[in-house]
Amino acid sequence: MLTIGQLAAYAGVTVRAVRHYHAKGLLPDPERDASGYRRYDAAAVVELTRIKTLVEAGVPLSRVRQLLTADEAEFAAAVEEIDRRLRAEIRQRQRHRERIAQLAAGDNLALPPEAVAYLERLRELDIPERAIDLERDAWILVAARVPEQMPALMALKQAQLDDPAGIAIYRDLLVVADWDADDPRLPAVADRLAALFEETAGEWEGADAQAGVTLDDGLVEVLDSIFLTSVPAAPRLMALLGERGWTGWTQLERLPGQHDHGHDHEQG
Repeated sequence: MLTIGQLAAYAGVTVRAVRHYHAKGLLPDPERDASGYRRYDAAAVVELTRIKTLVEAGVPLSRVRQLLTADEAEFAAAVEEIDRRLRAEIRQRQRHRERIAQLAAGDNLALPPEAVAYLERLRELDIPERAIDLERDAWILVAARVPEQMPALMALKQAQLDDPAGIAIYRDLLVVADWDADDPRLPAVADRLAALFEETAGEWEGADAQAGVTLDDGLVEVLDSIFLTSVPAAPRLMALLGERGWTGWTQLERLPGQHDHGHDHEQG
């Protein structure tokens, strides 16, 4: 005859587990000896091993008792059902693992591959990471709102980065992300940007429409607010650009009366 400790050791479980199975009615409570201790026979070892095997296979305790007393057909049907549930759980856990991998991957979490590639290109251009973070947040909103337009938008952004003037615009627009509102460099940046806008007006004018890109006013307002609230120098830079004939941020436009034609340039 075996003590509870010996029984647990034979089956490879803890004494606490044996007591738990007693409490759940899975393992019969044996007779006690004259000293009041439980004593187990070989049949208890077999039964406890069966319980342990079912539990380790993922069978809920609520089903273990049913399986222990099931006939062959009932046992096979129950095992098939449990197997289906376990496979569904495995698929769900795999999705969770993929989600965790996305979290570790950063930009991949909420952006399509073409947007991730665009952000990587900005990094290759040595754009400050703080500025790239702002770009990423803006594109997450765009991807959530108009996912079908992301391929065209990213193709347009990549084309603009193929243009030296476009790269110059991006460098000036994005590096100000870490500047204070009273930074003495802002007027010079506004001068350079206004000149670059003039230089690229004819080349980029209508590019958004040609690419099939349209952003509704509400989304444009939200994207503008990210820039204005996240970048301390943004309001002053916008004012300086207004003095030089340009307005807007996500959709930059020439102020009326400044030139014969307007210009709509996506900043992201």
